Amino acid sequence: MNMDDIKIYLPKFLSGESEKELFEGLKGFPDNIDERLYTSYLTDTEIIYQGDGLKELLVINLPNPDLNPAPCMVLSNTCDIDLRNQREFPAQLVYSPIFNLRKYQEKLYEKSTKTKEQIDKHIDSIRHQRVTQIFYLPRIIDRLEESLVFFDRVCNFPNKLIGRDNIRDRRLFVLSDYGAYLFLLKLSIHFTRMYDKVERKSCLI
Repeated sequence: MNMDDIKIYLPKFLSGESEKELFEGLKGFPDNIDERLYTSYLTDTEIIYQGDGLKELLVINLPNPDLNPAPCMVLSNTCDIDLRNQREFPAQLVYSPIFNLRKYQEKLYEKSTKTKEQIDKHIDSIRHQRVTQIFYLPRIIDRLEESLVFFDRVCNFPNKLIGRDNIRDRRLFVLSDYGAYLFLLKLSIHFTRMYDKVERKSCLI
């Protein structure tokens, strides 16, 4: 990453200390993808933040119609799902399930046609955030094993039906400034790449 370019896009609301911490984290990328992605600063609040890890959100994997509770990562923008934000239509909380990285790797060993070396290289790419549709989550002791989130496995649930009074008990993690910046960067790359090499023109046929 070009640090001079990144400085232009750093959040402008951060304190000098937080901005320095974020900048130092980005300078160390991708060799510092560890517990620095998380913060304990906001864990006791009753707000759901973009990038939060939450327990027991309902997940469906179509065409299988079964609904099952699972740990998930919130994709929705914080402002959009803030209950204080009055809107003309009800908001949905958008999220993707969190998968255990070790189990994912074992499943690949079992079923993939790739060699062990190719699979291990893929896992290393995940750990270094090189796979565009996957966000890697480092281990949090006693709370979360090494995990991954697929941006293309999205679910949604009525926002107002998720109570905020017990959200602290359901919260697995909150991203730090560094973690949130990486998360938004990867989310943007996955969903909003401008150069898809398709010439669409502007005429109707």
